[in-house]
Amino acid sequence: MRPVLYSFRRCPYAIRARLALAASGLQPETDLELREVVLKAKPPELLTASPHATVPALVLSGAGDGTKAHPTVLTASLAVMQWALESRDPGGWWQGRSTADRTAMHALVAQNDGPFKHHLDRFKYAGRFGEQGVRDQQLHRQAALAILRDWNQRLEPGGWLLGDQPSLADWALLPFVRQFRLADPLGFDDETGLIALQTWLQHFLTSPELAAVMAPPWTARSPWPSPSWLYHLALSGDWQAARSADADYCISTRGRTLAEVGFIHLSQVDQVAATAGRFYGDLPAGTVKLLCIDPARLQKAGLSVRHEPAPGTGELFPHLYGPLPLEAVVHSEVWTP
Repeated sequence: MRPVLYSFRRCPYAIRARLALAASGLQPETDLELREVVLKAKPPELLTASPHATVPALVLSGAGDGTKAHPTVLTASLAVMQWALESRDPGGWWQGRSTADRTAMHALVAQNDGPFKHHLDRFKYAGRFGEQGVRDQQLHRQAALAILRDWNQRLEPGGWLLGDQPSLADWALLPFVRQFRLADPLGFDDETGLIALQTWLQHFLTSPELAAVMAPPWTARSPWPSPSWLYHLALSGDWQAARSADADYCISTRGRTLAEVGFIHLSQVDQVAATAGRFYGDLPAGTVKLLCIDPARLQKAGLSVRHEPAPGTGELFPHLYGPLPLEAVVHSEVWTP
């Protein structure tokens, strides 16, 4: 089985893991399976594979589908980076480095993942920490800048954190410095005393390495469709009406209600595309939503799902006998063929 990587496009931890995997020559669809995750709707397979249910998570043994009781899984981004570079490291990010260099790398990553990330979150997302967080926002910005100035001094001699060649530490820290700049690009660019660090970051922002792991096949705009969920195609207006009214969704299929049909048409993941083409293929882009439904939440609500044959085909489709509760829909997105 190919390794399975659970990832999220914008997460800096996932970005640095993808950077190392790509640098080692691994590619999605060939050497590993990439599963893009919506952090508010984590698939059951990730919850089964990883007790932390965070990204990145690299499942190395077992199918990553919940069938193996104790899969081998790496849940720390640094562990994913080291695993990738131990097998192949053409850029010399990790292999061949001295003990002193490796110790320095670990210290820099610990500083980044600890105090710098602490201040970064409270600067970039101050509103999440209440009124006190908003009041302390600039204090956290200044604390983060103090760390950046320390890194700037390291960068001045050779342009990289450990000399004149990039190392694992550079690629592990850069996605987080990118996040810091995104919080206030003009303020970051105007900051004095950070010339070496600003040059280092700009090199990263325009690098082919970053461009590669922020685009397919390393990322997907739509999340991986879990076979553990059920799916329903809804007209955008019908779905929005139910949400606006905070009421159960009661449309069976296009143009027909639950009251008329007696159940709501659902699909398994491998049935969605054909259903969309048959019943919604004439509609313009953006008018159909794909609803991802957690069967466990339907069961908790006391609702029955029966797998019944479609007329004329005999193919079994799931049918929901009752209204669809909004809370059973873990994610919705515009359907794209």
